[in-house]
Amino acid sequence: MNIAFFLTPKFNTAYLYDYYTIRQGLEKMRYHGYTAIPVIDKDNQYVGTISEGDFLWYIVDEEKEDLRKTDIRNLEEVRIKDVIHMEKNPPVRITANVEELVVLALKQSFIPVIDDYGTYIGIVTRNKIIEYYYKKSLQI
Repeated sequence: MNIAFFLTPKFNTAYLYDYYTIRQGLEKMRYHGYTAIPVIDKDNQYVGTISEGDFLWYIVDEEKEDLRKTDIRNLEEVRIKDVIHMEKNPPVRITANVEELVVLALKQSFIPVIDDYGTYIGIVTRNKIIEYYYKKSLQI
């Protein structure tokens, strides 16, 4: 089965650009109610996923260095690309098989999907995978 069946296309997903500030990222995550969100660069290449925890630990680590840095105004100066951990939520290519999705869905709530050029094209959510297999099990 083609994973495009499970795909939520980019235009229906929330994502951040790596040049956004921490404040912009937090505001967008709060607005959508997400705890993690994909990050892309200006060329729409998938960069990684950032989570509330990444923001929190950045703020905590900066506070250790200089208490004044954690002022909310300073969060407007730091870019997401300075905070993100690249190894989180590895993407799959659109040509991946469903078994790869299931393995990743065990560890993450969504799987970013890229094309052959590394361009972010959308996500597959754990919920869609579970729903598919649940409906399939009812048909047996």
